[in-house]
Amino acid sequence: MPDRSIKLELPELGMGSVPILVGQWLVEAGREVTEGDRLLEIVAGSATVDLPAPASGVLREMLVGEDERVAVGQVLGVVEVAASRDD
Repeated sequence: MPDRSIKLELPELGMGSVPILVGQWLVEAGREVTEGDRLLEIVAGSATVDLPAPASGVLREMLVGEDERVAVGQVLGVVEVAASRDD
């Protein structure tokens, strides 16, 4: 049963041309997460948006650091999901 990875990508936030920055990672790499858990804060103008885990698994990689500028569609991290018995 192979593992699979799901990319955490920055979605379109409807903020126009406002610079988007990584605020704070709320989970450390190597930690287990449940789908919907808050993983990362994104700051756009005066708004802070929490990005949730796209699936349950382990946060394997954090590809951007705090205060880094990010773009819509950019991969911010990777969650490794263990394959189910049906895979």
